[in-house]
Amino acid sequence: MILIEHLCHAAFGSATDVKDRTLEGFGARLTALRQAQGLTQDELGAAVGISNRMIAYYERDGAQPPGAILVELAKALRVSTDELLGVRPVRETLAPKTARLLKRLRRVEELPPADQRAVLKLVDAMLETRRRSTPPVNRKRKAS
Repeated sequence: MILIEHLCHAAFGSATDVKDRTLEGFGARLTALRQAQGLTQDELGAAVGISNRMIAYYERDGAQPPGAILVELAKALRVSTDELLGVRPVRETLAPKTARLLKRLRRVEELPPADQRAVLKLVDAMLETRRRSTPPVNRKRKAS
């Protein structure tokens, strides 16, 4: 039995080493992922079924939620548990401002089709007005 423990320790490190590697930066990673999704601590807590105080606690370094909560956090944040734990790098995330905009657009998907079309017409009209009021950019051609 001691030989097996020694081989496992040599191959994988101690349980404490693994925990330390997983915990390192967990709180900052959780905060960044939450903000990248445009979520508040209240919203993430509600999505996971825990209080915003627990989210704040987990966002501090040195705290880590139990496995079942990790899975729910990963689902709510649209990342893998490996990304949440720092085992794998996180895929490119959006800027918080963009994430908030996308969050609102997702809510538009819940509207009836006629309302969705009205929202799209409004957005298109605003973009067209903006395009017309913005002076064109002068592009210089390269001399051949």
